[in-house]
Amino acid sequence: MVSLREFYAGKNIFITGATGFLGICLLEKILRSIPQHGEIYLLMRPKRGKEISERLEEIKQNAIFQRLLKEKSADQIFEKVKAIAGDVGQENLGLSPSDRELLQQKINVIFHSAATLDFGDTLKATVDINLLGTRRVTELAKQCSNLKVLVHVSSAYVNSYRLEADEILYPLPKDPEELIKIVNKLSLEELEIQTPEILGDHPNPYTITKHMAEHEIKKCEALFPCAIVRPSMIVGAWKEPIPGWTISKNGPQGFLMGASKGVIRRLPVAKELIYDYIPVDIVVNNLLAAGYHAGATQTKQLEIYHSTSSTRNPFKWVSVEQSVNMYLHKFPLASAVWYPNLKFINSIFYYKLSAFFVHILPAILLDTVTKLSGGRPILMKLHRNVNTSLGRLSKFIFTEWLFSAKKTTELQAYLKNEERDDFSVDISALVWPVYFDDLTLGARVFLSRDPEKTLKSARKKDNILFFVHMIFKASVIVFIWFILSRLLGVNMKASWPFLLPAGYAFLAVL
Repeated sequence: MVSLREFYAGKNIFITGATGFLGICLLEKILRSIPQHGEIYLLMRPKRGKEISERLEEIKQNAIFQRLLKEKSADQIFEKVKAIAGDVGQENLGLSPSDRELLQQKINVIFHSAATLDFGDTLKATVDINLLGTRRVTELAKQCSNLKVLVHVSSAYVNSYRLEADEILYPLPKDPEELIKIVNKLSLEELEIQTPEILGDHPNPYTITKHMAEHEIKKCEALFPCAIVRPSMIVGAWKEPIPGWTISKNGPQGFLMGASKGVIRRLPVAKELIYDYIPVDIVVNNLLAAGYHAGATQTKQLEIYHSTSSTRNPFKWVSVEQSVNMYLHKFPLASAVWYPNLKFINSIFYYKLSAFFVHILPAILLDTVTKLSGGRPILMKLHRNVNTSLGRLSKFIFTEWLFSAKKTTELQAYLKNEERDDFSVDISALVWPVYFDDLTLGARVFLSRDPEKTLKSARKKDNILFFVHMIFKASVIVFIWFILSRLLGVNMKASWPFLLPAGYAFLAVL
């Protein structure tokens, strides 16, 4: 049996979604850990007036390549990386005839990662990108003269209508062709009205179209080896290439980014529920190992793997509740606008009530100050977006799913002994509180773009913000004490044993 590195050696690889969080991490891993790889073709669409050559240069500047750049020059690292103009949302992937012919002749491995991940996207957009985009990739795959394996990135939440899911393909609730006809026939307004009925048990257009995309891969299993990897919520890197590295603002890293700024002070979560988070470097290893197993065994049956944590090393927010603020003050932001203090709230209603006092009112105040000083106010816009998204996310915030990962565990055993560390999919050694320490620093450095060299000055500012915060709290307590005294018609001195604690309790609850 060949090793993973031997399987990928000399093979030309085609990656869709290479500019995204997962895609760019996959690219880095291949460049760093599979030195004998063949040419790597990245499907990229021109964006904001930038040619794909410019977008490729932007990728090269990402901090994820810091480790590689210490060993080789950029020219050496990216020597075999080619940008191909295209778009999964267009017919024939938006490829020129010459580029399509090139890919048909060259490609040996396909990693299809491109998708729209926005839970708020319309059915029309998700059908076009997630469903038809996958179909367009499989059409290209069928025309490739020497394809060894196709690996599709799906999601564990394609089966979110089930509280427990196995690594199998579940039946579709609706005929994809019927859905495509409906989407093409109806106006956007008509489609929006009918969307809830069309979705059925699926919570949003994302999950149903990704579910249908899996069945597009199934149709190809007899033609060439196929594998599907279903990650849960992908979070920052656990170990490599840099602990805590991330470019995604979704999930915990986004919360930490906002909390470190001092503008996100409440988080709606059920502390005792299992939340399924999986580090991006583990998902990348899962993709490479899945492609290796399917390709090396030349399977004629679709292989499906859960890249998940809920049944292997479950995470609960209660495990970091007592330490999350310690992380925020260990790695404070130089650009913080208020003293960070994050609290967990176990209901959307209670969260919105609390957020009015600790998010909305301060945002109005700070945005006003920013506007008067000539800046661009953004806090109210941020909180409006958060509140708008809560309706779409509430099912995912307060529901516990369990995803079996037996096949992924077996995949670890399939790896050669000498490659089990380099391409590990095992998360049994992951310690969540330690991981969140790294993730907090990662959010600071890679999302807020605040380098470690500013930590000393940021900690001084954090101390100042603490005293300002305490003075502000004391002022609010005294103000509440004064108002209650006047309303009840009692003397402030005489009422302090009763009303002062009441004011403090009010702040503590909020």
